[in-house]
Amino acid sequence: MTVTETALTERHLEEMRQIAARYPQPRSALLPMLHLVQSVEGRVTPAGIEACADVLQISAAEVSGVATFYTMYKRKPVGKHHVGVCTTALCAILGGDEVLATLQRHLGVGNDETTADGAITLEHIECNAACDYAPVMMVNWEFFDNVTPASAVEVVEALRAGEPITSTRGAEITSWREAERVLAGFPDGRADAGPTAGEASLLGLRIARERGWQAPPVGGGSQPEEPAEVAEVNAEAATGPAEPDSTRREAAEESTEDARAGDGAARPADRPEGGGER
Repeated sequence: MTVTETALTERHLEEMRQIAARYPQPRSALLPMLHLVQSVEGRVTPAGIEACADVLQISAAEVSGVATFYTMYKRKPVGKHHVGVCTTALCAILGGDEVLATLQRHLGVGNDETTADGAITLEHIECNAACDYAPVMMVNWEFFDNVTPASAVEVVEALRAGEPITSTRGAEITSWREAERVLAGFPDGRADAGPTAGEASLLGLRIARERGWQAPPVGGGSQPEEPAEVAEVNAEAATGPAEPDSTRREAAEESTEDARAGDGAARPADRPEGGGER
């Protein structure tokens, strides 16, 4: 791999070594190291790949294989801001496709393309993991919830104008490169800025607490008593007599023991072709 001119300096290489030192197995540091490369170079460059390989003592091909597998790693330059619009099922149904189409027309770019002024790179994203706020858009990995075509245009225009703008559930937007440095493991002190979860996300937790619902204990043990309303729903949904997991498990174990107690001969259907021994 030919290494071209790079913005990576000895300081950045030392930061790579710091990242690697955080892990029992240094190569586990590759993902955050690639984010560091992007924070400096604006993408994963050949020089960045070589630098990661040298620090981790692995091949450039191994680094490249990881960099080309995950969609958060970019092989061509990203603009000052990365805008990702979710177009997966629920977001699409609730207007995500139209949000993306509107931004493409407004910005004059297609998917994974950057505006002529270098301000915005637009990409459709497969699920932003925020279905309770669909349709959602992310700017430099920060959430913008319940977006509409009009509100999405307002956001990108504010970004292009350099106006301060804050995500729906997070910090004030900086730049994509600054966000990449945070993902590399170098905090910017804004992790607790803004709410991280809204009412729609917390609704299920609140209902569970009000009704005394809880998850089964880890590692087995006695099961918590099932609330009456849950038992009623489960009974209505059941297609046969309900049996606790322990009963089904005991039945399976008894069946296994019965099979082991037999004469050990394989059934005809179980015998290998030709009737030989396994």
